[in-house]
Amino acid sequence: MANINFLENEVIEFKKTTGELKEAIISIVSILNKHQGGKLYFGIKDNGEIIGQDVSSKTIREVSKAISENIEPKIYPIVNKVKLNDKDCILVEFEGDDIPYLAFGRAYMRVGDEDRQLSMREIRKIILKDENEIGKWESKVSDYTIEDIDEELLKEFIEKGRKAKRINFPYTNKEEILKKLSLVNKNNELLNAGYILFAKEAKLEMQMAIFATETKLTFLDIDQVFGNIFELIETGEGYIRKNIKWPVNFKSGGMERVEIPEIPLEAIREAIINSLIHRDFKNPKSNEVAIYKDRVEIFNPGEFPEGYKPEDFIKGEGSIPRNPLIANTLYLSKDIEKWGSGFRRITEVCAKADVKVKFEIRKNGFMVIFYRKTDEELYSLTQENKNAQETHKKHTRNAQENFILDFCNEAKTLKEILEYCGYKNARNFREKYINPLLKNGKLKMTIPEQPKNRNQKYISSK
Repeated sequence: MANINFLENEVIEFKKTTGELKEAIISIVSILNKHQGGKLYFGIKDNGEIIGQDVSSKTIREVSKAISENIEPKIYPIVNKVKLNDKDCILVEFEGDDIPYLAFGRAYMRVGDEDRQLSMREIRKIILKDENEIGKWESKVSDYTIEDIDEELLKEFIEKGRKAKRINFPYTNKEEILKKLSLVNKNNELLNAGYILFAKEAKLEMQMAIFATETKLTFLDIDQVFGNIFELIETGEGYIRKNIKWPVNFKSGGMERVEIPEIPLEAIREAIINSLIHRDFKNPKSNEVAIYKDRVEIFNPGEFPEGYKPEDFIKGEGSIPRNPLIANTLYLSKDIEKWGSGFRRITEVCAKADVKVKFEIRKNGFMVIFYRKTDEELYSLTQENKNAQETHKKHTRNAQENFILDFCNEAKTLKEILEYCGYKNARNFREKYINPLLKNGKLKMTIPEQPKNRNQKYISSK
């Protein structure tokens, strides 16, 4: 026997009699979906007044049966007869984390001491939170075994992590390494994270396409690829790499031609990795790469963390990995530089390259958009750079000429001038500097009638 005097709350519910059994089942589901466990009493009014009720073995069985038959996924509550203030009551204790739970085919959520029916969008959010944001999917045992793991890929991963000084153990064998990476359970069963990272024939999908204009009306190329995360990172980056423009630039201080991608490859790779490690792996929709005339889109079928905006992560305010096991594995190989730094790095790299980037929250996922410059803009930038290099070259040439003239205030041999200026190739030096100075009269030969005389010297004009 026990004395009781309290009110309902988010984890405790009262019902006057088992005549309210249907309402009780709805309350159980509401509490499970919010707190994954609670208690329900029959024989107590809403205000906490204990009135009791008739309780028999049959009553207990009926309550247990009704709960079992009308809640999905099934739960197995403890149902007992209890005495409260000398009155018979029924106590139902329940728990479960396989949310969302349904009562009579509908989902409910506990709000205060009330049960509110959930919309489809709210149900979907519960599923995402349970199965992805807290890493449940990646931690579940997969349908595959350690035998399905690509050992060569695993060896390469360990070597890469050791070079990055983020892994301090050598490769031994698949079982031991997967255990150290927490990608198998205590029974050596392969987890989903291990499968999606290192399986030889993983079924992770990425769709890639090139469109003729700014819309999806006409496509020039479309491809669908499958693989593990490491394979899709390389495939996605490679697809964008070969289908964007590479305008010609010039190395600083010279005229050597260099092709620079219109979108920084570092930003592209970061966006692809981000889209894969934060995706919703239970969602049948795949990751997507779409190349339009005016932009490149990288889509991730995973909802953005509730209560956050992209700007929060650009500022470096925290990290919320949906799949922490997968994210940590890529951190060890330095494919991720630092947790929670992806958006900031993409933003900084694009700003440096003068590329506009946008982070966009969609109803069915999240997207990174890189905006492309027009052909005219790219040509203009190339010409500006070329003109800048020509100006630099001219200034450098003028400085070198003045350097020579100052040195030749007194007559000097070509050998002396070469040594003074740090040059070895006499022919090139003569053509580039000496002959032009002679031609414009700034430099004179001491034996002009015999230009190739072994005693020839050069002196600046007075």
